[in-house]
Parts: sequence; structure tokens; C-alpha cells
Amino acid sequence: MDKIIDIRNISKEYLLGDQLIYALKDVSLDIHRNEYVALMGPSGSGKSTLMNILGCLDTPTNGSYILNGTDVSKMVDDELAFIRNKEIGFVFQTFNLLPRLTSFENVALPLIYAGVGEKERKERTEKVMGMVGLQDRMQNRPNQLSGGQRQRVAIARALINNPSIILADEPTGNLDSKTSHEIMSIFGEIHSKGNTVILVTHEEDISKFAKRVVGLRDGLIEYDKLN
Repeated sequence: MDKIIDIRNISKEYLLGDQLIYALKDVSLDIHRNEYVALMGPSGSGKSTLMNILGCLDTPTNGSYILNGTDVSKMVDDELAFIRNKEIGFVFQTFNLLPRLTSFENVALPLIYAGVGEKERKERTEKVMGMVGLQDRMQNRPNQLSGGQRQRVAIARALINNPSIILADEPTGNLDSKTSHEIMSIFGEIHSKGNTVILVTHEEDISKFAKRVVGLRDGLIEYDKLN
């Protein structure tokens, strides 16, 4: 299988006052193309730190991280931003939509940053909004949408650049259980079309949607099992 993420012996240390905190301790992890992985663990387990490193939002103190063939562990912020925009689509618990823009404009925003022309931008945006069932909500602003619809807009925005990986951080944390299951079925469809999906959650029932679960505790991988 084709490895998309290859993490070797990474640690992450923080200085809190004069105390050294180890958020991750010598963690190694492989994720292959088109896997569907849930990262689980209680608060303080290291799962958010690991997600930030996987998403190129942070770099490890030690160890190596090869993302889709590129060593990103020693990159500076500008290089990380470039890799992030190219390789990773993010979906957050709080949706992170711009309130003054329509859902169409929110989804198209990464294409504007990438310098994609207007005609292609329109075609690609309409296509991904159709994929998440929002073709009739393109001109609505976030405050005119339900929580589930807002999260669908966020998923469409994450898909717009055809990223190698979709990274979802507690994507159902603000949703009721019926809407949560609808959103998780969308991630299932995304995975079935060939995307690699990494889900960060502390909810057991949400982790069951993934095909593999990696559990963290105290900065270490406690278990790594198939669902």
C-alpha cells in the first residue's frame, strides 16, 4: 500500500513556566492512502498536538514526518502553509465560516488564494456543493443555515482543492446525534471516493465510523486497531 503519512519517533515538548511538558513522546505512525482513521483519546492525551503536526499547523521537537513523499518536519511557516493548502483539507468543530460571505463564496475562498480563474472556480465550487447536498443553498449566508448545513459547507470547502487528506477535528462536536450521523455518512462517501480521512474525536460512537482507531494517552499511542 501507498504510505501518505510516515511519522517516526516524534516528540513535542512545551515549556510551561519552568516546567517541561511532553505532549507527545516518541510516537511513530503510518497512514496509507485511502485509509479512514480515527484518533481518539481523553483531554491531554496528545491527540490535538498530533493533529496539529499531521495538519502542518505545528512542527515536532524531534523526529521526522514525511507527508506524501515530502519531509515536512523541519519546514518553516511559509513552506508549511504551502504544503497545507496543497495537501490538506480541514474541517473544524466550529465550522470556521466567514459570516458575511455566502456559502458559495466560503467554499470558493481557497481557490481564490490558489489563483484559480473565475470559470473553473464556479464549476468546481458547484460540483463540491452538489456532493454535500447543498446545491440549493449556495446563496445563503451561514446565519441562514442550520448547524448541519454549515458543517456541510465546511466539508465542501475542505474538498475544493482536491487535497490528499481530509483532517476533521471533532466535526460533530456541535451537532445533535441525528445531524452527526448525517455528517459522518458524508465522510463515508468521501472516503469511498478514494480520499484519506483522519478524524479526531473523543466520542466512541463517532470513532466507529472509521476503519481504524488509534488511541492516545499521556502522549503515547496506547492502541492501534481495525474497526
